[in-house]
Amino acid sequence: MHEIAELALDEAVAAGASYADVRGVVAEHESLSVQDQRVEGVARQTSRGVGIRVLVGGSWGFAATARLARQEVLATARLAVQVAEASATAQRRPVRLAPVEAARGTWATPHERDPFDVPLPEKLEMLLAATAAARQVTGLTFAKASADAWRTTTTLVSSEGADLHQTVLQVAGGVECIAVGEREVQVRSFPNSFRGYCGSGGWEDVAALDLAGQAPRHAEEAVALLSAPDLPAGRDTVVIDGNQLALQVHESVGHALELDRILGWEAAYAGTSFVGLDDLGRLRYGSPLVNLTLDTTTPKALGTYGFDDEGVPAGRTPLVVGGVLQSLLTSRETAPRVGADATSNGTMRADSWASIPLIRMTNIHLEPGEGSLEQLLDDTGRGFFLTTNRSWSIDDKRVNFQFGCEAAYEIRGGRLGKLYRNPTYAGRTTEFWGACDAISGPQAWRVYGTPNCGKGQPSQVARVAHGAAPARFRDVTVGVR
Repeated sequence: MHEIAELALDEAVAAGASYADVRGVVAEHESLSVQDQRVEGVARQTSRGVGIRVLVGGSWGFAATARLARQEVLATARLAVQVAEASATAQRRPVRLAPVEAARGTWATPHERDPFDVPLPEKLEMLLAATAAARQVTGLTFAKASADAWRTTTTLVSSEGADLHQTVLQVAGGVECIAVGEREVQVRSFPNSFRGYCGSGGWEDVAALDLAGQAPRHAEEAVALLSAPDLPAGRDTVVIDGNQLALQVHESVGHALELDRILGWEAAYAGTSFVGLDDLGRLRYGSPLVNLTLDTTTPKALGTYGFDDEGVPAGRTPLVVGGVLQSLLTSRETAPRVGADATSNGTMRADSWASIPLIRMTNIHLEPGEGSLEQLLDDTGRGFFLTTNRSWSIDDKRVNFQFGCEAAYEIRGGRLGKLYRNPTYAGRTTEFWGACDAISGPQAWRVYGTPNCGKGQPSQVARVAHGAAPARFRDVTVGVR
């Protein structure tokens, strides 16, 4: 793949590109799913090809091919240049790239067992054991379990001298317990909804989940939810579990701070953002306790890598500090819009060799506060504890939202008590984060992966992550009126 990438790069420059980068990608994905004691699906796929991105006259051109014979690669490089030349006829302002030191080297996800080397029977045995354990609970209708693995090997070369080889290894695994009543369907997922645990690493991380050991408790909760009352509607104090806050960060912070959305480049498909460039250093995004950080170096997080698809190294960028907006998600092209000396913070990614890179969330974390969850609950006195996402809705400017969770518990006397079903909460982004008056400490902080973040036109799917600990919010709208 390195020879192919170099061939394409040389041809693009020879054809007139003032800048060019070439990504050679081999992407592998395995997906396993079972229901009760039946294997529902086993799929493995591999895709390989090269994507060629060029600048000609200050305009982008992109072309890609899965045909890796010499003449096909050369023709695709020339096509990318032709696309850029055509784009230049409609140019509004020439592209200016923020500088980056040309990186050379290799990077790979740390792991013990490559999931693609683990025998299929071993994986299925683990999943079937989880559903069998769940089905021991009386009243449960059925149980599902799943596991995924992704291995993406990328070679990136550029006309500025970048020469990188990177292998990103990601895994997922979880169990869903479903109880069906006369008028209700209730679900409890472990360790999270939407494919369960999702992170970077090896099969050892999925095995460590102990799905079979955890499934019965969640099955019991699913059955109990059938007869639980709906969460009462009103305004109340809520403590939101870290797994739900991860999605809150994703929808109301991550997407809102993508600079291409702020500039209006995503308006046709994904919407824009309520944030403006002049909000940097001024906008109060949340209470003084709210600190949000972009960190592509977080161990085992789904959005962790060595370099983005422009060759910018992974790093850490404070986005919101003490509740005030300080930075945005940028690329080499968009960073100069922030300031003359601004640089990319390494968020450009494409979901395949056939896609042009976009600004994408990587790992965005709500930084922990102090104390344990038990101390937070004890200090709360009365309210509701909401856990595990079930549904989400937010407007195209990332302001008004409503989320549904799998379960809620009444907080009374500093302890979790009565179970409620179908809990929802709603609000407006800055008002909600401004109502945060407590965040649990590092011992309660976890990283939660999101494997299905959509963006772009044509649509691309990215795998990202968010770290969070349970946090308390005052005077929040809960329940359905």
